[in-house]
Order: sequence, then C-alpha cells, then structure tokens
Amino acid sequence: MLTAELAPTRSPARFVALAGAVAVLLTVALVGGMDLYRLGDSTRHLRRTISEYALGPQRWVFDTAVLLLVAGSVAILAVLVRRGIARWNSVGSVAFAAWSVGLTLVVIFPKNNWAIGPSMSGSIHRFGSLLAFVALPIAAMMLARPWRRDPVWGAHARWTFRLGVLSALAFTPILYAIGVNAVVGTSWWRVIPLGYVERLLVLTEVVAVLVAAVWAIAVAHPAQRRQAQEYKPSSTSL
Repeated sequence: MLTAELAPTRSPARFVALAGAVAVLLTVALVGGMDLYRLGDSTRHLRRTISEYALGPQRWVFDTAVLLLVAGSVAILAVLVRRGIARWNSVGSVAFAAWSVGLTLVVIFPKNNWAIGPSMSGSIHRFGSLLAFVALPIAAMMLARPWRRDPVWGAHARWTFRLGVLSALAFTPILYAIGVNAVVGTSWWRVIPLGYVERLLVLTEVVAVLVAAVWAIAVAHPAQRRQAQEYKPSSTSL
C-alpha cells in the first residue's frame, strides 16, 4: 500500500531535476573547498579569479566543478522546458543554454597565463566567462517573468526573478571597471578587487540556478502538476 502511494512521485523528470540540483551543490562544495584550503595559507589568493585554479595542480577539481555546473544547468532547463515552464526557443531558454555554453568554453580554453603572454585560449576563455555572466541573469528573469503572478508557480518565479536581478547587480562592478578602462586607460582588472567581485557574482548566479532547480523539482512533482492543471495555464516565457 505504501509503495503504491509513493510510486506517483518517482517520475523521471523529478529524478533529473534532483540530479541537476545535486550537481550544482557539488560545484559549490568543490570550489568552496579549494578556497577554504587556500585560506589556510593566506587570504591574498582570493583577490585572484577562480579560473586561476585551472593554471595549477587543482585544474582537475576546477574543471570537474564547472562541468558539474554545466550538467546541472542543462538538466534543470530540460525539466523546466519539458514541463511547460518555457519553450526551447524562448529568450529565457536560449540564455540559459548560453550560460552553459559559456561555462563549457571556460573549461575547454583555460585562463591566460600572463607570465607566458597573451594567447588565443585566454581570449576565448574571457569571452566564455563574459557570455556566462551576462546570460544567466537574463535567463533567470526571462524564464520567471511570465509566471510571477501565477497562483501555483508565482512564488518560485518571483524568487528566480529576484536572483536574476541580484546577479545583474553583482555584475555592475565589472561594467564600472570596463568603463574606467575606456575613459582613463587603467587596466579594468586593476580597478576592482576582481577575485572578490567574481566570487560574489558566481555565488549569486549559482544561487539563482539552485532556485531554478527548486522550481524544476516542484514542477516535476505529480501532485503539484495536478494542482497547476486546475488553474488556467500561463503563457510560457517569451
């Protein structure tokens, strides 16, 4: 009898959403673990970007962490699309996919080692980072926007939207630094403590992905799907 009651909650989509959330949490654990390990020596390394781990013996940890984030993000998006929260060709879905593509480029093309000099790999790495950082806030806000007043998914949508806005705000120090570089000529990465700013930005964006993961888990739950079907369906994201 108990088995019969539990069976409806074991949907493949729910498993995929949960796996996506776990993958993102593992990313946090791996990157956070590297930072905590280095904090035993000094806090100065936090002024360096997270990508610099790829230039040392911890590269495999960094690559694993980022690829887990990519896999988790793809799984979360797949569930949201499969359950009708967004269309594959919507702005939100495309931006979410661009976030994953940008992160993949970050792994394939390591950060430039300035002790050696500029490189094509470093330039592509910088483009991938920029693509990911810009795309995620857009993805979160556009996926959530049509659902903010929905009677079932409104709370999930509002939290996702807020984290998208917060991620966009966390990116503004980098925009300021680029502006100073354009006007004054100072190297933009010297205008701000880039390592700290990047970690704040990454944290807000990863939390935004986790909030979307919670939404995906809820969407995949049969009981909540039945509740949603009792209301008039909302339009999917633009």
